[in-house]
Amino acid sequence: MKKVSNRVKSSLSGLLVPFISIVLTLIVASIIVLLLGKNPIEVFLGFLRGSGMALKPRYGGGQGMLTDFFSYLSILTPMIFASLGVMLGMRAGLFNIGVAGQMLLPGFLASVIVGYSDLPSYLAWPLIIIIGLVVGGALGALIGFFKHRFNIHEVVTSIMLNYIISYITGFFINTYFADTVTRNSRPVKEASRLLIAGQTGGGIRFDFPVGLIVALIAVFLMRFLLERMTVGFRINAVGLNKYCARYAGINVGGNVVLAMAMSGTLAGLAGVTYYLGFANNMVPKVLVSLGYDSIAVAVLGNVAPVGCLFASILVTIFQKGSIYMSSNVGVPQDIASVITGILLMFSASGQYIEETLQRLGRASRSKRGSKTDPDQAKA
Repeated sequence: MKKVSNRVKSSLSGLLVPFISIVLTLIVASIIVLLLGKNPIEVFLGFLRGSGMALKPRYGGGQGMLTDFFSYLSILTPMIFASLGVMLGMRAGLFNIGVAGQMLLPGFLASVIVGYSDLPSYLAWPLIIIIGLVVGGALGALIGFFKHRFNIHEVVTSIMLNYIISYITGFFINTYFADTVTRNSRPVKEASRLLIAGQTGGGIRFDFPVGLIVALIAVFLMRFLLERMTVGFRINAVGLNKYCARYAGINVGGNVVLAMAMSGTLAGLAGVTYYLGFANNMVPKVLVSLGYDSIAVAVLGNVAPVGCLFASILVTIFQKGSIYMSSNVGVPQDIASVITGILLMFSASGQYIEETLQRLGRASRSKRGSKTDPDQAKA
C-alpha cells in the first residue's frame, strides 16, 4: 500500500508541477499584455481562434473553424516529433539543441529527391518518411559519435552543424531550386505533400496531415521503449549516472550514439512533416523556431513522451494562433515567442517548484500533527 501511495504522489507531482508552470506563465504573460495596453482575455482568445479552438467572428468562403483546426494539426505534427527528439536526448543526459538543423537537411533532401518528382503519393510518402529517418538519424549519430570518441560537447557540435546545414542548403536553394517570385524554395508537387488535401466536412474545406498518425504512434512507441524495453533502461541509466552505468556493465559510449541517432530520426521526421507538410517550402538560410521551441515543450512535458504530446498541444496554440491574434488584437506576433520563453523558464524551475510544494506539505502535516498531539495540547 505504501508503494502505491508513493506512486500516486509521484504522479500527482508530475501533473501539478507543469500545471503550476503554465499558470505562472499565463499570469506573467497577462501582466506583459496589460503593460502593452491590451486585454489579456482578448489576446488569449485570439490564440485559440487562430488555432481553430474557438469561433472567429467571420470566415472566408469554404473555410471555417475546422479549416483552422486542421491547419493547427499540421504544425502540431512536427512539434510532437521535435519535442520527442529533444526528450530522448535528455533521457540519455544529452542536450540536442540541433533539432532545427536536423529538420532542415532531411526536409531539403526529401524535397529535392522526392518532392520535385512525379511520383504518386503511395510511393512518395514512404520514401519521404525513410529519408527523414535515415538523414536525421545519421546527423544525430554523428553528434553522438563526436561526443563519445572525442568528448566534444553535443551542444557545440549541434550548433555548428546547424550553421553548416543552413548555409549549404541556402546555397543550393538560391542557385538551383529558388522560386522566381518568392525566392524561397519551389513548392513540392501536390502528390508529395504529406497532406490529404481538399477534404470537406459540412461544406468546409480542410487538409488532413498524414504525419499526425505517425506522430501519435511515435509517442506511445517511445513510452514503451523507455519504460518497458532493455534499450530504454540502458538509455535512462546512462542519463542518470554514466559512471554507475559503466560500472554495471552498460556500454555508455554506444548508448550515447544510439540515443542521439534516435533523437535525430525523430527530428528528421519533424523536418519532413514540416517542410513537405505544413510549410511546403524552405526559406534560404533560415532555421525554423520550432526546432528551439521544442526544447521548452520537452521540459514542460516533464521529459516524458505523453507529457511531450500535451505540452506540444499547448505551445503550438501560441505559435499557430499568433498570426491571427496579432492582426486582430494588435499585439506583436513575437509575444508568442516571449510566452514560450517564459514557459521554458518556469518549466526549468520545476525542481524548485516541487521542492517548495514538498516543504509546504511537510509544514502543513507538522501543523496538523501538533494540533492533534494531546501532550502539546495540555502544554
